[in-house]
This record gives sequence, structure tokens and C-alpha cells, in this order.
Amino acid sequence: MFKKISKTDIIMLSLAIMSLIFSEVMWFQGEKEGALFIGLWVPSILGFAIYLKLLKIENK
Repeated sequence: MFKKISKTDIIMLSLAIMSLIFSEVMWFQGEKEGALFIGLWVPSILGFAIYLKLLKIENK
């Protein structure tokens, strides 16, 4: 399973995790609107990562 993880996958996953953490930090600091905005990036980043993975599979 881990042999199929590429550098792009690692980068996209780490970006999604960092967005989630940053969003939670902002939420607990009281910046709720900004936290919600940043929190919406997580599914977008993961969706884009899936799209890139599908393109890679299609080109093989």
C-alpha cells in the first residue's frame, strides 16, 4: 500500500493536514469566520489530489 504513495500524494496530504490544524488554531483563537474559510480548503485539496491521482492512472 505504501509503495504507491508518490511525492505529490505526500505533499497534498500534508497540505490538507496543515490546513486543518491551522483552521483549528484559528477557531480556538476566536477567528471563527477565517477558520471556517481555511477549513473548507481541506476537502478541496483532497479532491484535487484525487483528481491528480486519476489523471496519473489514466495516462498509464
